[in-house]
Amino acid sequence: MTAVDVAILGYGRFGRALAQLVVEAGLTVRAHDPVADIPAEQRAGSVRDLVQGAAFVVVAVPVPRIHATLVDLRPHLTGEHIVLDVGSVKVGPSGSMREVLGSAVPWVATHPLFGPLSLALAERPLRVVSCPAPAELGHGEAARRVHALYERIGCEVVEQTAEGHDRVMAHTHALTFFVAKGMIDAGAGMEVPFAPPSFQAIARTIETVRSDAGHLFAAIARDNPFAGEARKQLLVALSAIDRALDEGAPPAPGPDEAPDSTGGRFSIPDLGDRSPELRQTREHIDAVDKEIVRLLAQRAGLSQRAARAKAMIGAPVLDAGREAEVVAARRAWAGELKLDADAITEVFRAIMTMSRRAQRG
Repeated sequence: MTAVDVAILGYGRFGRALAQLVVEAGLTVRAHDPVADIPAEQRAGSVRDLVQGAAFVVVAVPVPRIHATLVDLRPHLTGEHIVLDVGSVKVGPSGSMREVLGSAVPWVATHPLFGPLSLALAERPLRVVSCPAPAELGHGEAARRVHALYERIGCEVVEQTAEGHDRVMAHTHALTFFVAKGMIDAGAGMEVPFAPPSFQAIARTIETVRSDAGHLFAAIARDNPFAGEARKQLLVALSAIDRALDEGAPPAPGPDEAPDSTGGRFSIPDLGDRSPELRQTREHIDAVDKEIVRLLAQRAGLSQRAARAKAMIGAPVLDAGREAEVVAARRAWAGELKLDADAITEVFRAIMTMSRRAQRG
């Protein structure tokens, strides 16, 4: 078999979508799945053929099958391969890779926070959580190469521990799917002729859950070791609210909430009330934004002064050459400070539009 950049074991909906991203990035891909229809130019007839000459081996099978799949893969792997999974849970798969691959075969546990629907809708940015192997296994270079691979195919990478990942996913991903599944089974919002804007985001989530394979919901809800606790906390809170609504009295505030004006918690608490660090950070952001607005007002005054100077010499308000110089200089400043030059360009184009209005005014 010829050398290939990425070998994908499992060509379901996500494996197929990942293969497309890899090809679009100019990399070569090979795939194996005994029950999937794989294009002839990408198809490998066996696991052995799949990994031969591959730089990266992606395990794209349901989470409950990852351990057995790694065991089947192991005889065909060497220290030249880098193995990564794409499961939505990380504690279990990380443990399996440590047990089966250990220090002999480089590995990284990853979770792409996107799926076929996200790609079909051209949603950006595409984010991936990377959970590198423990440092004592010596796979640091593998983590850096996996990071570079994901960036090559257009993703942003966030590094996290496997336990940290699963704790966050339990209170976000798992609860979102849990609530959406409940709403689906209750028939909420199905085929209604109209719905308020507040329902639109939930409707999108429901559609995502409806379009995903059943094994994904099961993995998110059962294989995440922290999901059960998160579900129970949600159910306790919902039950308390439900009882209070039936009784016509506001429920007592939770441990992280202050009573509202009625002595209950029917108001939605701000996240800043639950995190002193977040509240302090927001206060700092507000102070910075206030200074930005003050500087914009100062800039507008300078723009009016420039307009008077232009009028004296008969020059037009729009000076395309000067604006091009401004944009180029600001992009350079952005690069020096490790900021997104394209985003800074958008900001200053908006500022220059405001300045032209000030000059004409």
